[in-house]
Amino acid sequence: MDAQLSLFKKNIKPLPELIRPKNLDDIFGQEHLLKNGSVFRKLVETDSFGSIIFWGPPGTGKTTLANVIANITERKFVQFNAALNGTKEVREILELAEREINFGGKAIILFIDEIHRFNKSQQDLFLKPVEQGQIILIGATTENPSFAVNGALLSRCSVYTLKQLTDQDLYKIIDKIILHYKSVNRQIVIDDDAKKIVVNYANGDARTLINIIEMAISFAKGLIKNCDIVTVDIVKQILSTRKFTYDKNGEEHYNLLSALHKSIRGSDVQAGIYWLARLLESGADPLIIVRRLIVAASEDIGLADPDALVQAIAVKQAIEHLGLPECKINLSQLVIYLATAPKSNSAYIAINNAIKEVHEKNNLPVPLNICNAESNLMKNLGYGKNYKYDHEFKYNYAGQDFLPENIKDSVYYTPGELGFEKEVKRRMDFWKNLKSKTIEEENNG
Repeated sequence: MDAQLSLFKKNIKPLPELIRPKNLDDIFGQEHLLKNGSVFRKLVETDSFGSIIFWGPPGTGKTTLANVIANITERKFVQFNAALNGTKEVREILELAEREINFGGKAIILFIDEIHRFNKSQQDLFLKPVEQGQIILIGATTENPSFAVNGALLSRCSVYTLKQLTDQDLYKIIDKIILHYKSVNRQIVIDDDAKKIVVNYANGDARTLINIIEMAISFAKGLIKNCDIVTVDIVKQILSTRKFTYDKNGEEHYNLLSALHKSIRGSDVQAGIYWLARLLESGADPLIIVRRLIVAASEDIGLADPDALVQAIAVKQAIEHLGLPECKINLSQLVIYLATAPKSNSAYIAINNAIKEVHEKNNLPVPLNICNAESNLMKNLGYGKNYKYDHEFKYNYAGQDFLPENIKDSVYYTPGELGFEKEVKRRMDFWKNLKSKTIEEENNG
């Protein structure tokens, strides 16, 4: 029994907890926030900061920084995960915070990991406690706070961006791991090539790096007496069982989609195929990918090559019929087609120009001449008066106005100079010249 208890007393913590920084100087990669003399550092050291949102990629130290702040300011620290806890738990914590204040204590630090997973009503629960100083809220999110945090709460918080860790930062963390084991009389040797593979795989994520190293060290234990050597083979065996990091609802998902879209817009076939491969190998839904490509077909190519949209819709149908893995080929074909197509964003600009005028000029009435006269009263009011049926005229064109009087000369769409839009421009010039000629004849007639 005593032996069993001694095992529990040891309570071996996971490596990320064992090497978690205890002060600001131990945190790697966020010098823009933590360097001596910085505003943020002064606010923390003088305990004069308010509620905060930390925004950054996974594994950049958001949770660590919140813990360090609590240690420095000697405030009670309550950690909360929005993905695991709900409204009931939030209310209980807020009651705890209120009691703490009522008994003369400091406002507690309430750290909410993945705050973007809370809906608006849940986020609204924090408004009053933050406003009244009952809690100092520190939220962590990988999502853009402008969209992930509701405006009322965001206005009460300062947003600080954490940067993705560099390879140099990750190598420093590996050195720190080795020193930690040395402090407990355990010799760890990590092959330089193995370090390089792990750093490359971690891609700026300290949590991923530490977890892989911890697994590798456990695997190497006992292979050589008095020394655990992490080799390239050990690292490769561990990584072969891990999938690429991917969260279909997370920011990285949108970053990859954005990279694919922008590569197509920039007519870079090779980059387009690479980002497509990244999405597919990370487990992205092909239908989500093709929806973005359908958008690109109109937003970035449009009438420069009208077949781009036809191709995109055809690939969507192919995906629905085939599924994975065969539809990867269809997506590859589409990416190549879109990337090499002539580019035009004229349709995108046109609708945005029109929407802007709609908001600026409010609800302009439809000209009476193109309103349907559904009753005698409407006829008497002028509905449909002087309307010309275009098919009764030469070229099936009467040259009449269809826009409200005070915006009748507005131009929303201007054709580009590439691909099919040259033909669109020719057609538009034909109708424009014909209208001018018609107006001239009416004025002279």
